[in-house]
Amino acid sequence: MKPLIIIFTLTLSTLSNAWTIEGYGDYKFEAINESVYVIHGPLDEPSAANKGFMNNPGMVIGADGVIVIDPGGSYQTGKRVVGEVAKITDKPIVAVFNTHVHGDHWLGNQAIIEQYPNAKIYAHPQMIAEAKESEAEFWIDLIERLTEGASKGTVAAYPTDTTSHLQIINIGSEQFRIHNPTAKAHTTTDIMIEHVGSKTLFTGDNDMINRLGGFGGTSNMHSNIKLLRYVINLKMNQYVPGHGLSGNADNAVKPYLDYLLILQEEAQKGYAEDLADYEIRPAILKRLTEYKDWHSLDSNLGMHINRMLSEVEELDL
Repeated sequence: MKPLIIIFTLTLSTLSNAWTIEGYGDYKFEAINESVYVIHGPLDEPSAANKGFMNNPGMVIGADGVIVIDPGGSYQTGKRVVGEVAKITDKPIVAVFNTHVHGDHWLGNQAIIEQYPNAKIYAHPQMIAEAKESEAEFWIDLIERLTEGASKGTVAAYPTDTTSHLQIINIGSEQFRIHNPTAKAHTTTDIMIEHVGSKTLFTGDNDMINRLGGFGGTSNMHSNIKLLRYVINLKMNQYVPGHGLSGNADNAVKPYLDYLLILQEEAQKGYAEDLADYEIRPAILKRLTEYKDWHSLDSNLGMHINRMLSEVEELDL
């Protein structure tokens, strides 16, 4: 076969196997350094089109196998992630890290364990407890409803191994360090995973870029601020947020920290003046011009202001 025909055939094959989501685009693992890859997922909520895919699955390629971080929010997403791994390397998946209990990050475990049943899955002990108690069922039902049944068939494949703060985990040739310096931040189940060799930190939803997620009942905004300062002080080369583009601290961490600091500063002023949350909102909006295009700003800002004001009142700041 002539070289030009071979190139055309390979290109056509790659395109035909591309992970294309109608209305969103093509998704694949992108190298952020020599051995670390990330699929930067949609910023939208789970839908029939994305089948629950909305996070940033990552992978580290070691000498003998692949380590995956947060394989997505459904069995269908997990299958796609496994397929994208195979496009980069023929090495098996030997381990998985789950950053927290929210199902959009870990329900893809099912597809990995289906193909690699001996893979270990690491998570915070509280994540495992909450997932088994009720969160897994809650997230499976929620994502199936939001995807209009497109995620049907997803079942929980629970983490197998617990972690602790600053624990070193050696997986073949690769070394990882676990970070969870606060008892709570985005949730009470968060871990951040440092790939030591490349100085890359996977933050989970403690950090987001171009998207504003919720702060649920177990979250704490002040602790999240403290955690993000800790994250910046680690001086990593690359930060991978739970949602949004990876980058250095200025690009991939500081914007979210600054958002929370704006809320904190205005909530403290409002508390001192005995203002309600809706009375604080105009001053905050004036300072959020750089965030006007962030996904979910309109829908979540009111709840964020209320939450921050409640924390300020509780702390009497």
